[in-house]
Amino acid sequence: MAHSTPQNGVEGHKDPLIELFVKAGSDGESIGNCPFSQRLFMILWLKGVVFNVTTVDLKRKPADLQNLAPGTHPPFITFNGEVKTDVNKIEEFLEDVLAPPRYLKLGTKHPESNTAGNDIFAKFSAYIKNSKPDGNEALEKGLLKALQKLDEYLNSPLPDEIDADSMEDIKVSDRKFLDGNEMTLADCNLLPKLHIVKVVAKKYRNFEICKSMTGIWRYLQNAYTRDEFTNTCPGDKEIEIAYGDVAKRLVK
Repeated sequence: MAHSTPQNGVEGHKDPLIELFVKAGSDGESIGNCPFSQRLFMILWLKGVVFNVTTVDLKRKPADLQNLAPGTHPPFITFNGEVKTDVNKIEEFLEDVLAPPRYLKLGTKHPESNTAGNDIFAKFSAYIKNSKPDGNEALEKGLLKALQKLDEYLNSPLPDEIDADSMEDIKVSDRKFLDGNEMTLADCNLLPKLHIVKVVAKKYRNFEICKSMTGIWRYLQNAYTRDEFTNTCPGDKEIEIAYGDVAKRLVK
């Protein structure tokens, strides 16, 4: 599978040659469940750089790929022929080399946005992998607490939403994403994981994010209107299949 994004640059300047390798789905071709793959896919899309995407079937890993990045699982990228494999380092590298004025800067203005929701996926993993009914309630509470904390962050106005000269006091934020109305690196990291939590917890534990968590629901709905998220996201069925063996049934 190959994908390229529209050109976004200055006439006469060549884009670097970038190929992103992501995990393939159960059919061996579509996008598979991997929040790290989606994170890099979103970053490249948001940067506005031209790039290709190749889905890698882990069951039948092609020989030329073994030679390209021996012992490495997707996601990884090639940048002008050079292989880069560490997701965090790739993110830093792309933010550094794909810089303004030609490409968008995706870093956050508020450091707190980078850590908001950072414990949700670990709490979710413990909850979904647990098979003991007597441990379920405590693990569910842990996940709820982490979600509540994120909800509070999304509903709390950021400093630049508060107008010092205004007589009205903004009590609830209406921003679209973690750091404001535009997606940042923080969203590329959190949104794929949050979507997995929503899909998998509902399927295997009948757990739904409370409707009272208006900040989280606003955040997700805004993500679902953006091509950078929806077109890089695996289908819900694909996510459910990926967790079929991971999600443990509660057995007495």
